[in-house]
Amino acid sequence: MNRPREIPYRDSLLADGTVYRVYADTEDGGDDGDFRRGRQEWRRRDGGKVRWRDNHGASGTDELLGDRIIKRVHEDGRVTYGRDIGYGRTVWGQGETVMVNRSSFGGRVGALVGGLGLATLAVTAAHFPPESLTPEEEEELRQRQEAAQSSSGGDSGGDSGAGYADTGDWDSDDGDGWNDDDFG
Repeated sequence: MNRPREIPYRDSLLADGTVYRVYADTEDGGDDGDFRRGRQEWRRRDGGKVRWRDNHGASGTDELLGDRIIKRVHEDGRVTYGRDIGYGRTVWGQGETVMVNRSSFGGRVGALVGGLGLATLAVTAAHFPPESLTPEEEEELRQRQEAAQSSSGGDSGGDSGAGYADTGDWDSDDGDGWNDDDFG
């Protein structure tokens, strides 16, 4: 088992339908738990992807491929993969980092899991995302994701399949609103 670096973040829905994300990490990469000092990110939906940019000049897209795998393409062309492991947690790399959505914990179960931290939810190799995928493997995952969405009615709200339910705060009238943990 691996004890990864945990980076909490919080999302806020903005009036224009985009999301403002702030991380509780510091310039030097540490986590002091202070959301006021962390990296900031602005996120917007663009079809089946989420476009993001941060306050350090980085930008790119996140795409949910299927099987809870997230493909992140950076503006410089680098590709990294993450895996949503439930309860607002996304593993990046080979378990080095887990992003933890502190805005997604609703209800007793989420509060309990959030309070326990990763000690009881250790990250194992089974949680790791792939290090790389071929275009064919990515397409297969996209098709699985599309099939899963169509069998569930295609609604982006509700339980995202990540073990927690949408509280409704992120939904828009057209049914294509933000989920409480869109793409890592």
